[in-house]
Amino acid sequence: MRAAQATIATPGRPNEDYLVTGPDWAFVLDGATAPSGVDSGCVHDVPWLVRRLGGELAQRLAASDGTVVDLLADAIRATCAAHADTCDLHNPSSPSTTVTLLRVRGDVLEYLVLADGPIVLDVAGEARPIIDDRIDHLPGYTFEVVRDLRNQPGGFWVASTKPEAAHEAVHGLLPAAGVRRAVLLTDGASRYMDRFGLGDWADLLDLVEHAGPMELLRRVRAAEAAETRRRRGKLHDDATAVLLRF
Repeated sequence: MRAAQATIATPGRPNEDYLVTGPDWAFVLDGATAPSGVDSGCVHDVPWLVRRLGGELAQRLAASDGTVVDLLADAIRATCAAHADTCDLHNPSSPSTTVTLLRVRGDVLEYLVLADGPIVLDVAGEARPIIDDRIDHLPGYTFEVVRDLRNQPGGFWVASTKPEAAHEAVHGLLPAAGVRRAVLLTDGASRYMDRFGLGDWADLLDLVEHAGPMELLRRVRAAEAAETRRRRGKLHDDATAVLLRF
């Protein structure tokens, strides 16, 4: 497996995305930016969460042969233990993050998507997106609605303070021989397709392979700068793309 990656922060803010690649696995995390003035019950910020969880997850992927679902649950559990004495882990606004993960195990490719960071696979020449779109089907997007439906049945799931969220991820297996390339994205990078319509998923795969992950992010930033119509979500977002070739 060969990897190439790029990540850029929202202008003027610390990057709350995080990525790690190993010899046969890779993942990206996209921390949820905390609304101003909200009490999260946690003394740590979102970058702390993504780096702590990322470290726990990378350690397990490097050392264990368990399923990615179980490894993610263990990593969330360990992250919770690291700040249970200082923070209120029952607070529904506790820092959280998406998880987008791919691993090759022998002749099998294992994928996991938790919340809105997609994977785009090239399966026998066909672009196949792996998407968790539950957040797109909430009854509303006020702070209260999103808070109350986070990590709840009928809502959406993220990595935060509930290890069982890992078992709610979009997860599956594919024959590795049929997959030539893949791109892992945070939603700040997938805007190329799903917000701005600059191309379809196949176009995105080709762009990242031939021009590189940073070119994808550059085009997203250019589209954000030219945007004139008010939409749900932030004008700019942290953006990360990881290209994997097999």
